[in-house]
Amino acid sequence: MESNALHPDNLLRMAREVIDIERQAIDALPARLDQAFVDACRLMIDCEGRVIVTGMGKSGHIGGKIAATLASTGTPAFFVHPGEASHGDLGMITDRDVVIALSNSGETGEMLAILPVIKRLGVGLVAMTGRPDSTLAQAADVHLDVGVDREACPLNLAPTASTTATLVMGDALAVALLDARGFQPEDFALSHPGGSLGRRLLLHVRDVMHTGEQLPRVGPRQSVKQALLVMSSGGLGMAAVVDEGDHLLGLFTDGDLRRLLDRHDVDLDCPIEKVMTPDPRTCPANVLAAEAMAMMERDKINGLLVVDEQKRLVGALNMHDLLRAGVA
Repeated sequence: MESNALHPDNLLRMAREVIDIERQAIDALPARLDQAFVDACRLMIDCEGRVIVTGMGKSGHIGGKIAATLASTGTPAFFVHPGEASHGDLGMITDRDVVIALSNSGETGEMLAILPVIKRLGVGLVAMTGRPDSTLAQAADVHLDVGVDREACPLNLAPTASTTATLVMGDALAVALLDARGFQPEDFALSHPGGSLGRRLLLHVRDVMHTGEQLPRVGPRQSVKQALLVMSSGGLGMAAVVDEGDHLLGLFTDGDLRRLLDRHDVDLDCPIEKVMTPDPRTCPANVLAAEAMAMMERDKINGLLVVDEQKRLVGALNMHDLLRAGVA
């Protein structure tokens, strides 16, 4: 028999209460943003070393995420465990760094144990606590209040709303710094080269296009039959029509062939210039591969020719090339 605690109504009620309590914790943060937040940002902008984030327990988990967000958005940062710091890891902190210390109570033993060393180094110290009168808050150069009225835990014990508020404040710092540094999508991609976002922002057409002997091309006086042989060997479903200087004149594709066959009066010996598509869609080699994909999707085409400033053919690519490269 299902217990009352596991009744769907009770489970959903508790979930809604948790979300509501944590939402209230976040809603309280904007009113607390003042000069202290500005001072914290300036400390980190002026930092000649790294931002060191530290915290114990659940605050430590949040600190790791804040450090990772800072590092990926233009503010060099890493996490140091305060317990390990007392056993050698304090050597990671130099007098050129800034420390962000997280503790809801502001009285965490492991944090207070390393506080004298941090102060002796003379580094900037930003504290995020729920108690402005705590030891850690009072010792900090800048204190950011992330206190909450209550935790989402029904026992008011497990760090829930307080860790959410701390995480949001950390995100606010990271994004404010991102904006202040003029951080661009390309900068973000440099620290995410292995992900799909990195591929979309770093991969250019020149990195995926077919070149040289791989380019399916024919002269304007060559026959449709010859163009079909070139298309088949090229495997791109198209053949570029170029003059003797490789300047692009037109394009013949699988779609053009189907339309030609529908006319029932196909002359495979006629010059390709008679049936090609003149002035086809092209792009330069230095555009992002993601832009090329967007162009193909918008124009409902499967292939694209790449030309230089003199309209000379330099490459070709199709949708499959972009999909294989992970641009989608």
